[in-house]
Amino acid sequence: MDRSNHYEAAFEGWLQSQRLCYVAVDEARRCVLDLDEAPLKSLDFVIYGPRGARLVVDVKGRRFPSGKPGRERRVWKNWTMQEDAEALGRWAERFGPDYRGVLVFAYHILPQVELPEDTEDLFVWRGRRYLLRAIDAREYHRHQRLLSPGWGTVFLPSAVFRELVRPVRYFTHALPLIPDECRF
Repeated sequence: MDRSNHYEAAFEGWLQSQRLCYVAVDEARRCVLDLDEAPLKSLDFVIYGPRGARLVVDVKGRRFPSGKPGRERRVWKNWTMQEDAEALGRWAERFGPDYRGVLVFAYHILPQVELPEDTEDLFVWRGRRYLLRAIDAREYHRHQRLLSPGWGTVFLPSAVFRELVRPVRYFTHALPLIPDECRF
């Protein structure tokens, strides 16, 4: 977790507002899970939910709408690095059978965008509005498409993303433990 990153700091603020138990992970170094493996991308948070949820989380900050002023695009960008979803799956496996890898998209909602005040997981932090959405890392990995080979980025097609994405609260508060048939 990088507290100088306003997206990650806002997500931590949301976790605190929800009174969730969590550990913020220091991203300064990559970890090696096994001695014969390459270093693995760090996660941002380990979260313990009130109904037994155990999550390993990587936060992705995006602005909505995206683009230059006057030429904004109202697209819910969901790209990430190719290794991110797979790394979360490996972290979840290492933590144990009750852990789930989750990609959290923290969208900084610009002032010109109107959203209903009761939008689930719309969070105001330090004068900025954030919409917090999440997707199971296994599902993301299963449906991801290559965006840029040179940059090593992937994305989900908009229709797939809309189908699979949930408010973060779904994973932290509503979701029960992972059934055996859904594990990596």
